[in-house]
Amino acid sequence: MAKQNGVNIVPDEMGNQIRVSKNNPEYGHVVLSQEDTAFTQTGWIKKVTKTTLLHGTIDDLKNEKQLKNKTLPGSIYVIEQLKPFSEENPNYDLKIAGNTGIVCKGVDVETGETDLPIYRKSYYDPTGTMNDKLVLHTNSQEIRAANSSEVVTNLKNNIKEPITSTNNQLDLEDVIEDIENEMDETDLEENLVEEEEISFNL
Repeated sequence: MAKQNGVNIVPDEMGNQIRVSKNNPEYGHVVLSQEDTAFTQTGWIKKVTKTTLLHGTIDDLKNEKQLKNKTLPGSIYVIEQLKPFSEENPNYDLKIAGNTGIVCKGVDVETGETDLPIYRKSYYDPTGTMNDKLVLHTNSQEIRAANSSEVVTNLKNNIKEPITSTNNQLDLEDVIEDIENEMDETDLEENLVEEEEISFNL
């Protein structure tokens, strides 16, 4: 992926930048976001939004001068791997394909082991020199099938009049195929679990 724009600090609904941990009020985090361009495994180019959290003590976050700006230098990069990032919580950071609930899977090229879950985390790099490290999916057909099912359900729920094939109108199968062709197997936008309880401006 080519880095496109600066890294933005995302305030909460009240405009606060620092979000205090509900587990320990001495610590907090700042939500960071960056618009980027992705080149998908299926040969498509698409705009994506990367997000990550920048953690620290409340004092350190408040005293960091760069965090007083709305944007930061550098970039957000993504690391995917076939080993859990946390041995204590191995189910954390699983890469889920969009809204399907399906875990993306890959193959270990060294051992040949297949159907291993892919783990995904994002990080902030102030230098902007780090690149994404992605793992190729091996369960793309399963993900496409789940996406197709979701597309059909959405179409059926939204269509009030039956679609018929005419010169000026696509039939249902063509509509589904067009939508599928525009969809990537995964939603590259990170899902954040924010620990927000108390927030305040820098």
